[in-house]
Amino acid sequence: MEKERTFSLDEISLLSILWDLLRNLPLFFLAAAAAWFAVTGAGKLLYVPEYTATATLAVNARGSTSAYGSLTLTNQMASVFGEVFTSDVLRERIAQDMGVESFEGQISASVIEETNLITLQVTGPDPRETYLVIRSALDNYDTVSDYLFSNAVLRIVQEPSVPYSPSNILNIHRIRRLSMLGASACVAAAVILLSVLRFTVKTREGAVRNLDGKILGYIPYERKVTSVKELFRKKKKSILTGSPVVSLAFSESIRKAATRISHHMKHRNQKVLLVTSVGENEGKSSVAANLALAMAEKGKKVLLVDADLKKPAQYRIFDRPEGAKAWFSDYLEGNANVGEVLTYNKKRRFYAVYQNNGVKSSGSLLDSGRMKAFLGACRKNMDYIILDTPPMGLSSDAELLMRQTDTVLLVVRQDWTDIRIINDMADVIRSGSADFAGILLNAFRKDIFEHASGNSYGRYYGRQERGGIREG
Repeated sequence: MEKERTFSLDEISLLSILWDLLRNLPLFFLAAAAAWFAVTGAGKLLYVPEYTATATLAVNARGSTSAYGSLTLTNQMASVFGEVFTSDVLRERIAQDMGVESFEGQISASVIEETNLITLQVTGPDPRETYLVIRSALDNYDTVSDYLFSNAVLRIVQEPSVPYSPSNILNIHRIRRLSMLGASACVAAAVILLSVLRFTVKTREGAVRNLDGKILGYIPYERKVTSVKELFRKKKKSILTGSPVVSLAFSESIRKAATRISHHMKHRNQKVLLVTSVGENEGKSSVAANLALAMAEKGKKVLLVDADLKKPAQYRIFDRPEGAKAWFSDYLEGNANVGEVLTYNKKRRFYAVYQNNGVKSSGSLLDSGRMKAFLGACRKNMDYIILDTPPMGLSSDAELLMRQTDTVLLVVRQDWTDIRIINDMADVIRSGSADFAGILLNAFRKDIFEHASGNSYGRYYGRQERGGIREG
């Protein structure tokens, strides 16, 4: 039965969110560009310019010499005149005067409060027609108003003019900017939400809570490139413990993990360790290589076997000695003996078997009698045998090899593989004949606001960390 997911705030990694935002920067630009084009297109399709002609009129009682004489009476007259200008009768009269059946312009009249002034406006799609309508209204209003008033007169205070620019100006630039910001904000919110909800190992607390297996250690993220010059080099350097360019935090975390694994294997009288992962690029090949180096530092006879016949990587991590006469697949196919594939690294003091290219029939070769004979012979002469195998989620080779190994180490990269898949693979390991040593968390970055733990290693880790392994 699938375990129900629980969510806690300590599983949120601000650094993961930041990296997701940076990785999705092109989406921000695409969203902003889409909003820009959408607003521009909608503006061109939907925007209809309107032109407004305006005139100001004053209502006076006949015989009055003051514009504001009997203000109460003239204000009432102004209200009635406003209704005259908006009446259908005057509209028909204007159409007859212009020689058309109807016109599109809208006529409005409003009385300025506490005055006898009327603001007359005509709004329409054509500036010339708008002006002609308002002129005709001024010329013909008396044909309607004379039926209502005989003691009032209108005086033009401000003459109308032909409108040269639209009255409903569309601030397209401001709308574009707001829409671009809105679209980018929506993309950012979606990226943040998906980053938070993505069920991967982002923090140590989340790993402890959600992973179904013993956690053997945390390998900090280690930069492969430390300068601009190295960025343009074709050959990438390998990140190996003991190297002067590798951080102390990284080297110490590898040695601690190797000590725990050695302790686990020693108490169970085990020799063969299978190193795998769920997916690609989680760093299992580099972890296997560094564990071999860390165990060899303690004077143990260690054999590192590149059993990833799908996509071998150890020959790129180490420079294969010139004395090697054959690859591992040559031995498994019966074209070489153990002595021809086995090499010894004098500088690092460990033994290795390399492979240079992928093999189609890798499963049958690894599950063959020659593989069993190879491991049987090596068990007699080696203290530890480390097998670098293909990812479990991509190949069945690792499962086939588990029948011949003692214990299994699962490498999990930070914020990489879905936790539910990791736990499913852990169940597969436990259901087999091999022992499950546990999980090693790789390429762990220190979060932005993460504080070092209370123990001495936590403080040391916080001072020294530069970053993990990304190969394999």
